[in-house]
Amino acid sequence: MTKDEFKDKIKTLVKQVYAKTEKSTEIDLDSSSVVSLDSVRFPVLVKFPTLNDTIIKLLTDQYDLFIKDIEWVAPRPTTFRIILANDQVFYLIFTDRTWIGKVEGKKYYLLNLSEEQNCIEAIARILSYGAKVTAEVPTEVPVPEAPEEPIETPPTEETVPPQA
Repeated sequence: MTKDEFKDKIKTLVKQVYAKTEKSTEIDLDSSSVVSLDSVRFPVLVKFPTLNDTIIKLLTDQYDLFIKDIEWVAPRPTTFRIILANDQVFYLIFTDRTWIGKVEGKKYYLLNLSEEQNCIEAIARILSYGAKVTAEVPTEVPVPEAPEEPIETPPTEETVPPQA
């Protein structure tokens, strides 16, 4: 394929893609609406912005590398289950005064700086556990092949005719 053929192929593909998008959705560039190119990975963070701030305090602003999912567990007290990338779980509970982090059964009141640091260390500890190990048992056990050499058979006794 030459360089010109490659350019022509790309141009036709671009036209096809644009033709599909023009039919399905039209974007009005004159309107003042905000168009976001970033899709929200955790929609619960949009509804609860203080949760976003708390997660950033605990895991830095690159938290999406370490979190698999955020689930809203209970309405009162507002409780969230944070599922980490290695399938470990911790909880964040919202109270009137502060957030409470519950990691491995221990509660940390995030209003106190020392407890916030302890919570961060506990989360780092469960992140270091690594991924769950799932041992898959093979259904068929491979049988080693026999060598190609012929198997030697013991010599059979030949019957000698009796001498007369």
